[in-house]
Amino acid sequence: MPPRARSKPVDELLPVRLVVGDEGLLVERAVSAAIVAARRQDPDVEVRTLKANEITAGVLAELVSPSLFAESRVVVLEAAQDANAEVTTVLVEYAKAPTDGVALVVVHPGGAKGKALVDGLKKAGAGVSEAAKFKPWENDRRADFVRTEIRQAGGGITGEALNLLMEAVGADLRELAAAASQLVSDSGGQVDADSVRRFHRGRADVTGFAVAEKAVSGDRAGALEALRYALDTGVPHVLVADALADAVRTIARVSAAGRGDPGALASRLRMPPFKVKKAMGQARGWDAPGLTRAMALVADVNADVKGVAADASYALERATSELAELAGQSRRR
Repeated sequence: MPPRARSKPVDELLPVRLVVGDEGLLVERAVSAAIVAARRQDPDVEVRTLKANEITAGVLAELVSPSLFAESRVVVLEAAQDANAEVTTVLVEYAKAPTDGVALVVVHPGGAKGKALVDGLKKAGAGVSEAAKFKPWENDRRADFVRTEIRQAGGGITGEALNLLMEAVGADLRELAAAASQLVSDSGGQVDADSVRRFHRGRADVTGFAVAEKAVSGDRAGALEALRYALDTGVPHVLVADALADAVRTIARVSAAGRGDPGALASRLRMPPFKVKKAMGQARGWDAPGLTRAMALVADVNADVKGVAADASYALERATSELAELAGQSRRR
């Protein structure tokens, strides 16, 4: 097993940097930071961006060779999982003895394909920037991300405001980053719950999470009204479907965990305490048969909005309606 590579700060200029992960925002930031670091040393640095499956070993070797005119260069190789054996060999050998004035940035999404390249670069001493997508349950990491965004924008945020922001915006890192920056600017630095409510007034009412909350509470009319408003204002179908699935899964997990202190359950389930507390209240209206049917329903609508259904809007409307009816039936049983 190759030695574990240390993660390197994204703003440090390195001869070889390996960006591993498939979270678009984090990948873009890591690549951009490497280019900015190179430009700090040479404002006229040449930047070449190529895809691994569109380049030969000979072309790559030429790109990372010293320039006759001592010109500095950044070579960004995207989709490195598609590199053939010859290109992989050139990359690993270059990482062992990099050229002065040439910075190589290799972008790999992670996973099994092309893992030999990742392991080889790490073993050769490449700096590593982690850019993996956050898992759905990794709310603590997501919260840390928002706190960092707020801090880097020159502000601070209260715990209540952080919870409200994450619930209103959802899990998308781009949206969270944009909201965090705007909130610091609008609030003068310190972001509190009132700041979030003012910024998201109206918007919070049309997120997928608002639709899901009404649906799992049995409010069919409210859920459908929120859904129509959400779709009319441009909320993507897939985000609404994800929110419905997240709400049902959360209720199922909390219900299965039994009664207890929300804080203790949150730690055990790896979920934010506010989310566990809300789900505990919602779970009282659901029984096991209802949750089983709801799980199948949200799985189907997730497939529908990703291409199975001819009309994604209709599929969401039908699923939202059926989910609210299931919630009502569970309460009546």
